[in-house]
This record gives sequence, structure tokens and C-alpha cells, in this order.
Amino acid sequence: MHVADGAIRKARAGLVLLAVAVLLTLVGPFSGDAHAASRCTGHKVDTLRFSTGSVHVFRDGNFLCAMTYAKNPGTTRTMSVSIQARGSRPVAKSGRYKKYAGPVRTHIGTRKVWIRGSVGGGKFSDGWFKYPRR
Repeated sequence: MHVADGAIRKARAGLVLLAVAVLLTLVGPFSGDAHAASRCTGHKVDTLRFSTGSVHVFRDGNFLCAMTYAKNPGTTRTMSVSIQARGSRPVAKSGRYKKYAGPVRTHIGTRKVWIRGSVGGGKFSDGWFKYPRR
């Protein structure tokens, strides 16, 4: 009876390992661009250009979303993006990326915002202004 119990445990462990392997194959490897599947929703309201890239800004109702894109993608470098609604703390993402940083999304309502973005040594920082900008 003990030999059969051991065989059942080994079979269960093998099935668990097989299930984990299948799930990892379906999900794929984790990388610095794991957030690539999530992009900003809504309509594009602005493109804020600077020497090494641009910040793309989207509005969806009372929410603003932004992503910083490299002018010359492909090289891994430090990038960042942030939105700060007046009276709130900034919502930011930074790290080493090849194509873009973000998205970052925050509720702005009717408040003014400050937007920042950087790629390598180039950066953009401007505010306080309302969207849509006039």
C-alpha cells in the first residue's frame, strides 16, 4: 500500500510540473517590456516633442494617460513618463526600455496637469495646463 501511495504522489507532482510548464509557455517570458500589451485608451489629445523622443497624451473622459516614446527605438536606455494632477502626487513610470515608458493614467477631472517625460539625456517638462490645451 505504501508503494502505491508513493507512485500516486509522484504522478501528481509530475502533473503539477506539466501544468506549470504549459502555463509558462502560454504566458511567455517576463521582460522589461511586459507592460507592452497595455496602452492608453481614449483619443489622442497631444504629442509633446523633445530632442530624444515624445510624450503622447490621451484623454478618456475624466482620465488622462501618457506614454513616452523614444525617437530612435531599439537601444535600451533610461526612460520615464509622469502625469501630476494639481493637488495630487505624480503618477510615474521609469526604467530601462527599448521603445517606450508607460502608460501612466490618472483622474484629472477639471484640474490642471503637469506632464514630464524623458529618454536618455533628453526630457520634457511642462505645466500647469488644462486639457484640451488651447
